[in-house]
Amino acid sequence: MIDRLIQGACVLVAGFMLIVSAAQADEDKVNVSAVKVTEQIYMITGKGGNIGLFIGTDGTFLIDDQFAPLTDQIVEVIKSVGGEYPKFLINTHYHGDHTGGNEILGENGTLIFSHDNVRERLNKGSFIAAFNMKRPAVKAEGLPVVTFSEDISFHLNGDTVHAMHVPSAHTDGDSFIHFKSANVIHAGDFFFNGFYPFIDVYHGGSLKGMIKAVDRVLSLANEQTKIIAGHGPIGDKVQLAEYRRMLALAQERLAQLKAQGKSFSEAAAAKPLADLEETWGDGIFTGDRWIELIYPGV
Repeated sequence: MIDRLIQGACVLVAGFMLIVSAAQADEDKVNVSAVKVTEQIYMITGKGGNIGLFIGTDGTFLIDDQFAPLTDQIVEVIKSVGGEYPKFLINTHYHGDHTGGNEILGENGTLIFSHDNVRERLNKGSFIAAFNMKRPAVKAEGLPVVTFSEDISFHLNGDTVHAMHVPSAHTDGDSFIHFKSANVIHAGDFFFNGFYPFIDVYHGGSLKGMIKAVDRVLSLANEQTKIIAGHGPIGDKVQLAEYRRMLALAQERLAQLKAQGKSFSEAAAAKPLADLEETWGDGIFTGDRWIELIYPGV
């Protein structure tokens, strides 16, 4: 139980980073570290979403970049495990805890990729009402210079890296990243390992879309696949399947309440997630708060 509470607290901190700007991150108090996934792939943790790192002779490939004040530490960690300054960066979606380092990296020559909708959100700025968070437009140096509508493949460092768009999941611009030879998947923020996920329903996200996104990953995974979650520890197919079961139960129960004309407060009062709360409700959100956030998109 203590381990669960510690895990929950860590993800709670990560989740709350959605409500602050990158400039507020106090880098001196953050422990940026790398968790080895394979000989060439690492997960970097710090503040915000989990970063994927792929190193090799063709250049360092980065998946997301957390907050700007952490960039120097992140680069130090990359070099400590044998990588170089990032040559390529792909953003799994537009949220600031995954794209906050874009401007610094872009200014220093990193080539940035994303889904079309990510560039659009970054270029125009955004507002997330759930956290009262306004983000101004990102400078040109931090914008993706290569975008895609469905998917894109990278052939580097001895592997084929396939980025695939999943519509209307966590946002309307999510992608997950599949390292085919390594059998590793970075799922981005449609996988919060062990916790109710944030779903940005006012920027195209939906619970149904999250379930479909998880199904796509499950279809590519086997018992040996290592899955880097957007938040939480590295997972596997069994854990992702359990997460999918939770999402499906929530969708079924909330859809029934919505069909009955219940408001989100009435739905929350019915406690439809009571049996899920102990396992999934000790991270970023309690069940009641999660229902409030996702109910419009059920």
